[in-house]
Amino acid sequence: MAHSTPPALVAPPCKKRRVEVSFTGGTVSSDGGMLLLRAADRRLKLLSRIARLLTDPREPGRCVHDVLSMLRQRVYGIAAGYEDLNDHTTLREDPGFQTAVERDRALASMATLCRFENRANREMVRKIQREEVEQFIRSYERAPKEVVLDFDGTDSEVHGHQERRHYHGHYGHYCFLPLHVYCGERMVVSYLRPANRGGGRHAWGVLAMLVRRLRGAWPGVRIVFRGDSGFNRHQMMGWCERQGVGYVIGQAKNPRLMKLAAEVVAEAKARYEETKKPQRLFGEVRYAADSWKRKRRVVVKAEYNDKGPNTRFLVTTLEGMPEEVYDEEYCPRGEMENRIKELQLDLFADRMSCHRWYANEFRLLLSGLAYILIEAIRRLGLSGTELARAQSGTIRLKLIKIGAVITRNTRRVRFMLSSAYPYQDLFLQVMARLQKV
Repeated sequence: MAHSTPPALVAPPCKKRRVEVSFTGGTVSSDGGMLLLRAADRRLKLLSRIARLLTDPREPGRCVHDVLSMLRQRVYGIAAGYEDLNDHTTLREDPGFQTAVERDRALASMATLCRFENRANREMVRKIQREEVEQFIRSYERAPKEVVLDFDGTDSEVHGHQERRHYHGHYGHYCFLPLHVYCGERMVVSYLRPANRGGGRHAWGVLAMLVRRLRGAWPGVRIVFRGDSGFNRHQMMGWCERQGVGYVIGQAKNPRLMKLAAEVVAEAKARYEETKKPQRLFGEVRYAADSWKRKRRVVVKAEYNDKGPNTRFLVTTLEGMPEEVYDEEYCPRGEMENRIKELQLDLFADRMSCHRWYANEFRLLLSGLAYILIEAIRRLGLSGTELARAQSGTIRLKLIKIGAVITRNTRRVRFMLSSAYPYQDLFLQVMARLQKV
């Protein structure tokens, strides 16, 4: 079949010169920094480990694209900003992308990747989740003294008739409620849940699994569970106390708690009325809800300003002054919100347009694997640099989206990156660090 000439665009002239635009550049890639993702993956051996865990029901002699190459293609694509399978219709011909995936021919088509995603089942996603936990453990060079596990859920809106989708009144749309667990900036595990159950559902089971595995790897580690009031379950707190797991959890206010905290709130109000400056006082009470078998320590934060009182409560087993527990032990969990935003906005973890449940959970995990690679670049390659605290979108923009002319022959592949690229020294430094054994 004859190929038509690609259409050309005539742009406004520059210095009396005609400006023409056409997609005829040939072996040029806009993702020359994809090599950093490849280096991070080779350093962690992340995707190769996962590929060995996954079974492939296809006949090996008739397969062109193996599980590892499709896994790399999908995860690297998400990390580089390509959330849609449709993108791979042309992206599969990108020589830079092919080199990162360690292929020298066209990569898998959109249809092949779609079939790959829809093969996902319960066993497949659980194997990936277990490997996420193992990768978290391997990310430490030596056993940590303490691990603080941040649990939080969020909504992933859906726009079709996906399996197990439900309407959630708080969010006002049909959605899923994935559960995310982080330790600082490191991802521990992600778990997809339907939206017709409480926000704390399955958290106890996930925590028990993590505690068992982490103590198996680090026998002396101190584990702290941290979450908002959605995870305030008396059975879970009792289990933590029996297992020696510390916790600091948000506690919803109620009339009994407000009565117990009345003295602290009254003091904050009196100081505000005297000084006309916002006040912030702390205290603690012993409190037991009707469902609790015993009283527990509850930290009180009483604020008062021109808008009136703002009183918050935490239930905790941690020691220390109330203000220290609130500011130093509980408030840092807010940083987890940035990690979830990173996962959803920069790495498309909320793009769950498959009909089947496990296909959507597989997509969530693919985004999580992309996050692990980006986080490895940040932790191992960017430490001490100007981008040490950069989020995934910034790292992608400044280190992955680099114009490159690529040539290949039987002996080598050459990436000729843009001479005007402003982060040349940083790129070389990151690549050297990632390749360091």
